[in-house]
Amino acid sequence: MTREDQRLQELRQGTAQWRRWGPYLSERQWGTVREDYSANGTAWEYFPHDHARSRAYRWGEDGIGGISDSHQRVCFAPTFWNRRDPIIKERFFGLTGHEGNHGEDVKEYYFYLDAAPTHSYLKMLYKYPQGEFPYARLVAENGRRTKSDPEFELLDTGIFDGDRYFDIFIEYAKATAEDILIRITAWNRGPEAAPLDLLPTLWFRNTWSWGREAQKPKLWRIADRAGVKLIGLETPLYGQRWLMAEGSPRLLFTDNETNFARLFGVENRSPYLKDAFHDYLIRNEGVVNQAETGTKAAALYRLEIPPGGSATVRLRLTDQDPGRSADSAFGHEFDGIFKARITEADEFYARCVSRKLADDGRSVQRQAFAGLVWSQQSYHYDVVTWLQGDPAFPPPPPERKKGRNYRWKTFNSADVLSMPDKWEYPWFASWDTAFHCVALAVIDPDFAKDQLILLLREWYMHPNGQLPAYEWAFGDVNPPVHAWAAWRVYKIEKRIRGHADRGFLVRVFQKLLINFTWWVNRKDPDGLNVFEGGFLGLDNVGVFDRSAPLPAGGHLEQADGTSWMGMYCLNMLAMALELSREDGAYGSVASKFFEHFIYIAQAMNDVGSEGIALWDEEDGFYYDALHLPDGSHHFLKVRSLVGAIPLLAVETLEPEMLVKLPHFRERMQWFLDNVPAAAAHIDMSQNSPNGPRRLLSLVSRDRLLRVLGYMLDEKEFLSPHGIRSLSRFHRENPYVLNISGSEYRVGYEPAESRTGTFGGNSNWRGPVWFPINFLLIESLQKFHYYFGDELQVEFPTGSGRKLTLWQIAAELSMSLSAIFLRDRSGHRPVYGAIEKFQSDPHWRDLVCFFEYFHGDTGVGLGAAHQTGWTALVAKLIEQSGERAHAGMDGR
Repeated sequence: MTREDQRLQELRQGTAQWRRWGPYLSERQWGTVREDYSANGTAWEYFPHDHARSRAYRWGEDGIGGISDSHQRVCFAPTFWNRRDPIIKERFFGLTGHEGNHGEDVKEYYFYLDAAPTHSYLKMLYKYPQGEFPYARLVAENGRRTKSDPEFELLDTGIFDGDRYFDIFIEYAKATAEDILIRITAWNRGPEAAPLDLLPTLWFRNTWSWGREAQKPKLWRIADRAGVKLIGLETPLYGQRWLMAEGSPRLLFTDNETNFARLFGVENRSPYLKDAFHDYLIRNEGVVNQAETGTKAAALYRLEIPPGGSATVRLRLTDQDPGRSADSAFGHEFDGIFKARITEADEFYARCVSRKLADDGRSVQRQAFAGLVWSQQSYHYDVVTWLQGDPAFPPPPPERKKGRNYRWKTFNSADVLSMPDKWEYPWFASWDTAFHCVALAVIDPDFAKDQLILLLREWYMHPNGQLPAYEWAFGDVNPPVHAWAAWRVYKIEKRIRGHADRGFLVRVFQKLLINFTWWVNRKDPDGLNVFEGGFLGLDNVGVFDRSAPLPAGGHLEQADGTSWMGMYCLNMLAMALELSREDGAYGSVASKFFEHFIYIAQAMNDVGSEGIALWDEEDGFYYDALHLPDGSHHFLKVRSLVGAIPLLAVETLEPEMLVKLPHFRERMQWFLDNVPAAAAHIDMSQNSPNGPRRLLSLVSRDRLLRVLGYMLDEKEFLSPHGIRSLSRFHRENPYVLNISGSEYRVGYEPAESRTGTFGGNSNWRGPVWFPINFLLIESLQKFHYYFGDELQVEFPTGSGRKLTLWQIAAELSMSLSAIFLRDRSGHRPVYGAIEKFQSDPHWRDLVCFFEYFHGDTGVGLGAAHQTGWTALVAKLIEQSGERAHAGMDGR
């Protein structure tokens, strides 16, 4: 057992709180729903970036490479100033959803390099330009561009020309769970000496200004020790702590209070304000607290770094009284602890990853895991309090009482959550979380399990059983993948640790029963076992906005909505059967899900016994069906991932298992004997020595092969880097529907969306997305498990080359992994033609895990730090490895 494994065990046993401190700061708190108190939900405009330096946040804090306690009461992050920028760099800059030509977009370069699950070691890198940051140019140029143009990025401004920038490495190492060592190293990559003001900053989240909490924490200066500056801090929650800063920095103090005069032209409530350090450095105004006390403090290091040289700042945030430890706080022990934690992280990941991987594969996998750990955030949102407003401020506009999320008054989060991207999506999304947890389970099954259970708790799940989607609209509907994730995490932990956590499975199963019932009652309104779903996570994949009323009335029968529920049924069936091994009471529940699945399979082929199917026999593909008020119905013949989702619902019942569950077996046999249509949806062509095996699937073998004919065709869905979200067929053959005098068109768009649907910053009309690809790969493995090597399919379609489904799954896994790995030329497809990332030694090994990928080239698109679900690449690398040379030509 490695030392990091021991720390994880101590967490399970409750003997040490290794997760009390972690990378829990957001990277963007401004522009979020939580901070929006406007009448009409205009979050970007209500709290813009320009306000962030001067306005106290209500619900959370942000920073660059920062840490906090799990309640985000005490926060630490470094601040930078190159003595040229118009504002000090306390947080990353990016464009709002309305400023970017493809939606919100961070305009900075930063990378998560390493992280241990207990945060015993953390490392990230920020590339800070030495020239004046081009804020106005980024806004203006992106505003000028259309949705048909590429985004204008920071590299495009020329700010990094001549390598005039700093590489700033931010590292944390825990001596104990409460004693945190901090090392910040800035390298001057430019040809000339350059100034850098570095301000490691300690502050409290403002919990006292809203009229709900009387006690106010405090920071104060303590008398210097030899070579060490000291700041004391005291909070009601943690008592006393100290920040020790090596050397002789200038200590600055102020309060985390809003500058009302600057923002709103009214009198300030406090003489010392949140933006005091900005004014002190840039405006040279004496606005810091000369009494050296407050709720925000910084140690100002004024550095001059020679070309190619570096400077290191060392600090220590500790519960140890500096009167006894200051003299030795930065001695040999300091560097020794960092060395030990780095070694321990190496040993931990050596256990978790395959030794067969090349260095590049190990590096990509390690950075993916690091991103998952760094993307944990302390998330606070009490909907009732948010709707009502605070006693110390005027009541919010009355429109908000029936505005965003008003039906979710039971929602009250104050937890550490796994975020999709802490800048672009600094809020949880329920179906994203499911995929995060599957990847997290490889290194930290306990955190993965806790996250899945948390979203099912009473303060998240609606009383009616619905899971909250995401903070912009809790009531939207995401694909029901929570059960799938719980089942996968359960099995991953069993494989890793050699034993299963039955208690976890029981807890999650009981709550999922409530959520399943919500789906049946709310999304199958006619009781036909055909589900509408609405949003379902695939954004603009359809002809219409599937969350809105149809333009001509009527309704959609959704192939993917119904298929997701088929998958949900089989996930619940698998869990019920597992629990039945020790508790026979779950057998009847398993029977319920078995039978419900059969009804859904029947409905896919005969909706309401009216002869209407979601399968088009002529095309050999699944489509949504549009039902109009006049009683007519039409297939919406868009070849998209909607038609591949039916493949995800697949499970095998083995005879050996049925022997151990006689009551379930008897009920199943009765159902097969007495429901004539049931047998048509179970394949029994395969046998084991103990009897017939049974395949439960929404697709028959024949339909599986016909759908795969499209999915594995390079002219359709198969790209060099995974399965496209829309067939390339629609490049020359866009789908066009004329209805009620309007034309609706779906064409192949392999990159960013050219429409504003769903904000315009995601696109399911061509690009490759990891979550669905991951599920398709897993389904192919399941089909192979049943059919074995005798079922072989052309790969690619028309090539004459036959592979088993298991081999095809491995090929797809490696194609997805190849997006991030160097190809024969030494380039990474994810960065396309960006030469800086492809050849510069200080950039070429840094990997961003984007939200989605160009359907033809694999170039990264959308959110740049989506080490939420895109971190699934770490799991793919674990199970399928890598090619010697990435790309399709490696086949």
